[in-house]
Amino acid sequence: MINYAQEADSVKAYGVNELRKMYLDFFESKGHLKMNSFSLVPQNDKSLLLINSGMAPLKPYFTGQEIPPRKRITTCQKCIRTGDIENVGKTARHGTFFEMLGNFSFGDYFKTEAIHWSWEFLTETVGIDADRLYPSVYLEDEEAFAIWNKEVGIPADRIFRFGKEENFWEHGAGPCGPCSEIYYDRGEKYGCKKPGCTVGCDCDRYIEVWNNVFTQFEGDGNGNYAELSNKNIDTGMGLERLATVVQDVDSIFDVDTMKALRNRVCEVAGVNYKKDAGVDVSIRLITDHIRSVTFMISDGIIPSNEGRGYVLRRLLRRAARHGRLLGIKDRFLATLSTTVIEESRDGYPELEEKKEYILKLLTIEEDNFNKTIDQGLGILAELEEAMVKEGMKTLSGEEAFKLYDTYGFPLDLTREILEEKGFLIDEEGFRKAMNIQRETARNARAATNYMGAGETVYQQLAPSLTSAFVGYDNFTYTSKITALTTDTEVAEELVAGQAGTIFVEETPFYATSGGQAADTGVISAADAEFEVEDTIKLQGGKIGHVGKVTKGLFKVSDQVNLNIEKEKRSATGKNHSATHLLQKALRLVLGSHVEQAGSYVASDRLRFDFTHFSALTKEEINEVETIVNAEIAEALPVHTDIMTIEEAKKTGAMALFGEKYGDKVRVVSMGDFSKELCGGTHVSNTGTISVFKIVSETGVAAGVRRIEGLTALGVFAYYREIEKELNLAAKTAKTEPVMLTKRIEALQDEIKVLQAENEKLKNKLAKDALGDVMKQVAEVKGVKLLAAKVPDVDMNGLRSLGDQLKDKMGDGVIILASAMGGKVNLIAMATDSAMAKGAHAGNLIKELAVLVGGGGGGRPNMAQAGGKNPAGMDSVMEKAPKVLESQIN
Repeated sequence: MINYAQEADSVKAYGVNELRKMYLDFFESKGHLKMNSFSLVPQNDKSLLLINSGMAPLKPYFTGQEIPPRKRITTCQKCIRTGDIENVGKTARHGTFFEMLGNFSFGDYFKTEAIHWSWEFLTETVGIDADRLYPSVYLEDEEAFAIWNKEVGIPADRIFRFGKEENFWEHGAGPCGPCSEIYYDRGEKYGCKKPGCTVGCDCDRYIEVWNNVFTQFEGDGNGNYAELSNKNIDTGMGLERLATVVQDVDSIFDVDTMKALRNRVCEVAGVNYKKDAGVDVSIRLITDHIRSVTFMISDGIIPSNEGRGYVLRRLLRRAARHGRLLGIKDRFLATLSTTVIEESRDGYPELEEKKEYILKLLTIEEDNFNKTIDQGLGILAELEEAMVKEGMKTLSGEEAFKLYDTYGFPLDLTREILEEKGFLIDEEGFRKAMNIQRETARNARAATNYMGAGETVYQQLAPSLTSAFVGYDNFTYTSKITALTTDTEVAEELVAGQAGTIFVEETPFYATSGGQAADTGVISAADAEFEVEDTIKLQGGKIGHVGKVTKGLFKVSDQVNLNIEKEKRSATGKNHSATHLLQKALRLVLGSHVEQAGSYVASDRLRFDFTHFSALTKEEINEVETIVNAEIAEALPVHTDIMTIEEAKKTGAMALFGEKYGDKVRVVSMGDFSKELCGGTHVSNTGTISVFKIVSETGVAAGVRRIEGLTALGVFAYYREIEKELNLAAKTAKTEPVMLTKRIEALQDEIKVLQAENEKLKNKLAKDALGDVMKQVAEVKGVKLLAAKVPDVDMNGLRSLGDQLKDKMGDGVIILASAMGGKVNLIAMATDSAMAKGAHAGNLIKELAVLVGGGGGGRPNMAQAGGKNPAGMDSVMEKAPKVLESQIN
């Protein structure tokens, strides 16, 4: 083992952005297709909430379910892992966001090329000293050992053999294989100084920089392996880790881009790094988390209380809370996100494109958290105080869930705060209280296979089987059946009465995608008919026609006629084109931060979700609606162009959040007004839409609004229904529709008079029921107390009665209880002089309400509660003096 006591100065300290480009350019020169990073949101993979490795988005290519665009691919994939989130900040090793460099082969090159190229890139392209690099192989992989030893020329004593745990990659059943890693010796200053410290030691001296996974087996999950006919290469190398080596810095938090962000955190907080261990934890945590949330938001993820939205909220709120620990008083997350964008936009231009939206959403979410955190921290402090008094060390799961549900405290935030003071959480109790949310998340990530999808009959189809969509210009088409399936198996034929799926070479049927609902219709042949109930898009470019044979027999290779429902397609096209006009109108009225966050267009309605941070006013809704209808009236021509994504962006065409586009895209233009990337079907002229109506505008998540609308015949049907309701209402009010408003106003006046008379009667009855209640006034440590029961009085009546008694008594405390309809109404009032002596109506109610099976609270001068146990009212009257006595100074 070579002794590196001194620092090496032969490697140029390339920056993160330089290294990313060098790697991708290197493998592009080796015949690889350079692809942009996929979104952090997995596509058709329920096994993951977020993309966590370079190969995760490429699973369909590894399994053969989809044919890759090229057999050699290279990427730099943005990734997020939160398994060690509790350690982020506490160490300089852990982080949630990272970039994974990867070169992949799908049945093309294998071990020889992969090993040689990894060595060439590190030693020749980057210029790392070969004597500092140590390969490792799986202990049974003699082929890899021989390549390293005899071809690359690494001495046998510098090649390390490790077992299955370290150097064999597998994930349950599925493709798997041995690994070959490359370690870098950082020098003695990073070592543990223990005798025998070498590659594989847990210290920071020997750091793995490259991992070649040789996917050559199919494992059954039980230790049995079969050789794959098409072997694959899956290479992973952490970009930040490579930069740590090349720049010879202590940790990922010291590489150039991370350091710039870390320094910005220090500047905003007015602190210094490596001066205080506790401060350093917060600096590192914020530095890491703000990177994660910036990239997550850029991919269209929004904060919520479940799924990946909950991961975003956890990270964001942890960062916000640690900002407070550093003494940051004002908003700061958007400021730091600007630095993330500046440092990373070279590799991820979408950050700059979405900048306005990212910063706005961060600000909104930080403001929301700031509104509740002080109150939540106050509640948590009270809970801590109570635990100290009771000699307890564990916060109940119910209380932890209340902090989560009411004040937006993620569990790990509550845990982190409590751990700092030596407390624990009943996490099992928390999980039980969160059962509904957990069940929802569990259902969303149902049991899946290696691909993260439930096993279906469609996975038995050949990967080479594809379907072409020809429905942009055709409502009917003749094609050949290429495959048939029942619900459970691939079939050669389908007969009358059987449900199944038909696949053809070319189809006019549009499969559900891009928010547009599927076509339905009929597939027919001589003496055979198949009713298409749904059309689905499957992996590998397959389009399945799902339905039932209503007559005759269908066989593979039959020529069939495909006929879609023309009226349904036409109505759907009107709604789809209207959503394009709607998005442009929203951007004109609300601002350029508006982006599509989801949509659904069917024949009967349209729904459009978009990024915006407040409810639209009536005036804004009217303005949007007016603009859309004006463009409809202009009868704008609608045309489609096919171009590259780069060309489309240059034209100003709008693209979807997080969408992964192919080499060629469809750009749908409506005159000079709207231009969007879209694969759906549309009208040929906006005039065909006829008319557009917004029927609702609501919020669906933080920073996301939803508009539902109608077009053409749907609008007329909408107004017919309103007219029907109007006539019915007028008939019920015994007037004509034109006089309905005046009739309602007159009825409201009558109701007010009757309500006033009713209140007078109720007050009189309540007084009569109490009798000479002033005789019940008692004195508790110099404070008058009137505690009384009164039958059948609602909460409004109790408040009115309490005010009257308070005026009559002058000073003191009043507690009234009434049973009504099997439930209890409870109210407490305290005058200023009583409060000055310690009386607190809210705390009184809090203690007394439990006696009637309820809960409540309120201000020091007035509080109320409800209960389910009228039998407990006597206990309330009995305990009231004791509770008041405990409050008086």
